[in-house]
Amino acid sequence: MTIDFGVFIGRFQPLHLGHEYVITHALQRVRRLIVLVGSANVARDPRNPFLYAEREAMLRAAFPDEVASGRIVIAPLDDHLYSDTAWVAQVQRQVRSLVLDQGNAQGFRTHGLADFRVALAGYGKDASSYYLKLFPEWENLQIDCPFGTFSSSDVRARFFQRIPDVPAGVLSAGVAEFLRRFMLEAPFRALLDEAEYLAAYPAQWGRGPFVTADAVVVQSGHILLVERGQVPGKGLLALPGGFVGPDERIRDAAIRELREETAIGDAKGQIPPAMLASFIEDARTRVFDAPNRSLRGRIITHAFLFRLPERRALFRVKGGDDAAHAGWHRFGDLSPEMLFEDHWSIIEAMADL
Repeated sequence: MTIDFGVFIGRFQPLHLGHEYVITHALQRVRRLIVLVGSANVARDPRNPFLYAEREAMLRAAFPDEVASGRIVIAPLDDHLYSDTAWVAQVQRQVRSLVLDQGNAQGFRTHGLADFRVALAGYGKDASSYYLKLFPEWENLQIDCPFGTFSSSDVRARFFQRIPDVPAGVLSAGVAEFLRRFMLEAPFRALLDEAEYLAAYPAQWGRGPFVTADAVVVQSGHILLVERGQVPGKGLLALPGGFVGPDERIRDAAIRELREETAIGDAKGQIPPAMLASFIEDARTRVFDAPNRSLRGRIITHAFLFRLPERRALFRVKGGDDAAHAGWHRFGDLSPEMLFEDHWSIIEAMADL
């Protein structure tokens, strides 16, 4: 009996012929294929250079008839770097919603996913083998793929150079044309600068592990953020923070970086370190250590929650050190793609968003 729905999860940075092979062969075994595009909520960087809308457009261009007929359904999937449970829950919600929407559109009266056969599609023994452990209720649809000698990271490595190489032999025509257009645009130049900085970083600073401290400063429904003034992440919002000095306690580093990058103060002037320390909720201090949280290397950060007194006039701030600007931001005005590296995930965890 034919499987009703397949689920294929990937970042597609960019889409290549290996991805397309899996999709094409999955469609031979399922009535409809749900393609979840991961890392849909992150800012551009050399690992995730293309936005969700751009990757969705790649898929639509590669499979125009299948998308138009509803055989392929494309949806975004956000990163939840510090909560596998949140990520799994989002996958489950997306699949449930899309399956029931599609089922009801065909006139079925459904009672939930139990009315349908669902299978997780994957390439050989790739990361989907790990995903299957998270979704034991789904069947396993593994597809042997002849395009096993390269990955999207190989495509990115050849593309982000001073003389960009678009490896058309492993890309469909639409994706190759997109890359040719993209290399003429401002985001490509910014990403190339960042890629070159990151490539040189280990030779100058080593590979770590490094220890950093970040300040999560909240007051009256706002959070204090800085705009990064240089690569990596130039122009993105970030938590005030930085590397811990060799003779410095981590807690003291968080306070020092907060003062250096924001000059936080009130009508009496800059707030002294001892007063800032009194605002720290020690029970909320947390380590964030995802191995790939930073492209610079293995960087382990300690986040400290500074809860300032509620007041109508927020504390004064001004950008300093390597921050181009410092300012207060309403929580409701922020979105993940505005933040540097994993700082959105840190804010989610520390500020209970």
